[in-house]
Amino acid sequence: MLRISILDGYVDEPTCLGVPPYISPYPRYIAGAVWSFDKSASISYVTINQIRNDKKFLDILSKSDLIVVIAGMAVPGRYLSGFPASPNELVTIMSRLSKPFKVLCGPAARYGFGISGGKKTRETDFVRDVFDLIAKGDGEIVVSQLLENKFDFEKIDSSECRKNAHIIRDSAVRGANVVKQHPFFPDYLITEIETYRGCPRSIVGGCSFCSEPSRGLPDFRPIKDIIDEIKALYENGVRHFRIGNQPCIFSYMSKGAGEIEFPKPNPEALDKLFKGIRTVAPDLKTLHIDNANPGVLARYPDECRRIAKTIVKYHTSGDVAAFGVESVDPVVIKKNNLKASADEVLSAIKLLSGVGSKRGFNGMPELLPGLNFVFGLNGETKKTFQLNYDFLKNILDQNLLIRRINLRQIIPIPGTKMHQIGTKIANKNKYAFKRFKRKVRQEIERQMLKRILPQGTVLKKVYTEKYKGKLTFGRQLGSYPILIGIPGIQKLNMYLDVKIIDYGFRSITALPYPININTAPRETLEAIPAIGKKRAIKIMVNRPFKNEKQLKNSLDEPELINDLREFIMF
Repeated sequence: MLRISILDGYVDEPTCLGVPPYISPYPRYIAGAVWSFDKSASISYVTINQIRNDKKFLDILSKSDLIVVIAGMAVPGRYLSGFPASPNELVTIMSRLSKPFKVLCGPAARYGFGISGGKKTRETDFVRDVFDLIAKGDGEIVVSQLLENKFDFEKIDSSECRKNAHIIRDSAVRGANVVKQHPFFPDYLITEIETYRGCPRSIVGGCSFCSEPSRGLPDFRPIKDIIDEIKALYENGVRHFRIGNQPCIFSYMSKGAGEIEFPKPNPEALDKLFKGIRTVAPDLKTLHIDNANPGVLARYPDECRRIAKTIVKYHTSGDVAAFGVESVDPVVIKKNNLKASADEVLSAIKLLSGVGSKRGFNGMPELLPGLNFVFGLNGETKKTFQLNYDFLKNILDQNLLIRRINLRQIIPIPGTKMHQIGTKIANKNKYAFKRFKRKVRQEIERQMLKRILPQGTVLKKVYTEKYKGKLTFGRQLGSYPILIGIPGIQKLNMYLDVKIIDYGFRSITALPYPININTAPRETLEAIPAIGKKRAIKIMVNRPFKNEKQLKNSLDEPELINDLREFIMF
């Protein structure tokens, strides 16, 4: 029997996220390619986190005929439930496995290993000795070649890519079953769904730092193919989806793509796509989007407003459209061929805030913009930081809503214009970037969080993930969820509702809602407004309470029952 292992080292690209709780299309396409070749093949899917936590998973890899490693970070991010595999880590792991053939694919194979923002990628030569093949092309195509040629590496074109988007339809459908092996399946796993690859702006070169234009003009997946894939995933138990694997969701099936830089959006296609998703996955729990080009929203407000309303109609609340702003400095925009001016970005923010600011079923606004800024670009000066700050302050002063502000330094990707410049600008402005980041966190983001989520707001379905001391961290599922600190040790890997009591710079503090007064830990009780440590201890000494009257009689100030009432249950 053919034995294949897929080691998911996680990916983070401009248009694709595969770090838990997300699973990228890479392992699903590759598994589908294997099962298309041999439907009886045994496929083992293993994550880098599983190997980090338990070396027994190395035994699974060692018994394989072929190990396909997926890895690569082209965009620096902050992660809670896992982080991408490093080149050193892969060298250590692969060196222990002598028998299986080993293939590296994903952004690491194509561009090298991103380490962190403001640093160059590490070349794939670093890991070449522990892999039999570095697949710069599409992993599923290269793996198919290997199987068809009985692992004769001399006959393999490692740079071959799919000829068109429809080709992956069968692999996407057949590979859906592999998600069942993910350790987060089914309750806390989001499948990243691809709608197209390539960038409409590749005809003018695209942004100087972005790898997506190197994939050429947009190659749209047929609507039916996407719906068939989601149907297969849904039938295999997946309930959380993000339509995130594309440069701009508003440009899907756009009219004139490949002919003009900003093709006209196609609201009818988006309506058909989202309606079809809801038809085949009627009881899904998460349906979110990701990337959006603010230049498109500014140029085609009527069409984009229709699309935004379609998304709000069919999605789940708490959604975020991530705008690639990068910079509002006119000099930086011009030198890096960025996609939108400050006025255009502001217009796009107003459009989306107007459509999506209403609060949804889970306590979050329906659909808000997120802003991505990149620092270290050509033309950046100290003035750039001031212009970007003034722009963000103006958003705050106009009472507009944005869900997140992502500030990062560039990773110069091979094949992009910024690769020639490298990190010298980022290094020069490193301390200015740190000061700017701190200032935005303190003066902009915290105020925006208070505006979006006032104290007392109840957020539903928060998944508990991790402890730090006597604090439990959790998040809602979806695009760029807010980190929530919950005082007290709560049970992990479960959903609970919470009520907001305080704010960090990029996080909130909230209490379980309602609190069971008879079982809650001390740290949870003392975090209730007006309670504190001494009263929490007294409550614990006197419990259990049968009713509100007994609790009121135990308080040193009986009128505090009014503050407790909105948080507790018996």
